[in-house]
Order: sequence, then structure tokens, then C-alpha cells
Amino acid sequence: MKWIGLTGGIATGKSTVSRLLRERGYPVIDADVLARDAVQIGTVAHSKIVQAFGRDSIQENGELNRARIGEVVFADRSKLELLESIVHPEVRRLALEKKADLEAKGHAAAFYDVPLLFEKNMESLFDSVVVVSATPALQKSRLIMRNAFSPEEADRRIAIQIPIEEKAKRGHHVIQNHGSLADLEKQLDAYLATL
Repeated sequence: MKWIGLTGGIATGKSTVSRLLRERGYPVIDADVLARDAVQIGTVAHSKIVQAFGRDSIQENGELNRARIGEVVFADRSKLELLESIVHPEVRRLALEKKADLEAKGHAAAFYDVPLLFEKNMESLFDSVVVVSATPALQKSRLIMRNAFSPEEADRRIAIQIPIEEKAKRGHHVIQNHGSLADLEKQLDAYLATL
């Protein structure tokens, strides 16, 4: 089975490309979904996060207070690294389970949508890497519209990741997402024809 990494920058359109891939019958594993699964109430990762970040890291119902944790980790790189050291090993384990299941079912290709693929030096785990790209200005405007971030918060979120231009250079295939949905689909279909 071809194991293909799908990445990009925040607000470049990875989720849209993932949806389009699923519509075309390709399995897509989403690292963000696995990250949520990894920290459910009762998991080891959940307990470690509460221990590391304190009582205000959880809501009254026991679930993680993602907004509060986000404020803390995006303001302090060492806290972000601590959170990642708890969550990422568990996400990797879950991803490998899903990959093995897809292989056993006989899929010819599967995609793993992982935002921090290059930041976490994961490119060697894949047969190839597809990068969804958009200009930094477009990323910023999407974050402001989509997430209601201030311009400063949008800049902070973008700055945490490797610049999209560098990711595009390191990927095997780049899909530019700065036009219409029809243009995005055309690029994706042209890429899929090469698989």
C-alpha cells in the first residue's frame, strides 16, 4: 500500500483536500482526530495533561479545556513541547494501527493528514508527501475569518509552523490552494492520475 503524507500549513486547505480524497474513495487518516481520541477521558495521555497543566486544563465534565490549553501552549514554546511529548507518541501508535488495518483490507493507497509532518521530521515514514499550499497572506485572512483570530494571533499560529514555502520545497507534490474549489479539484485529480 502506498502510504502518503498529506500536509501543509494552518489554513492552507488540508481539510478540504482530505474531504475531496474521501469523496474519491481514498482512505484518509486525520492526525487531529487521532489526537482528540488519544486524550479522551480515561486515557493515560488525558491524565498526564491534567497533571502537567493543572486543574484549569479540564472542564467541569472532565474533558480537556482546549481553549485554555491552547492559550498556554501558543504563548510558551516549552509548554507546547511538553503537550506534544504527551500526545504525539499516542497519536503515532493509533496511526500505525489504522495503517495496518487499511493494508490488511487491501487498499492500494492511503493518506495520513498530519499538519506537523515536517516539524516532527516524519517525512521518512511515507512513500511520498503531498503539500497543500497557500500564500501566508491568504492563510492569515482565512484564520481571521474562520477562527475569529486577531491578526496578531493568526500571525502567532502561522509562525509556529515551518514556513509554507519551505514545506512546498520539501514535498514530493504541491497542490496550490489559492484559487477556486474547481481549480483545487483539477489539481488534485491530476495528481491522483499519477498514483
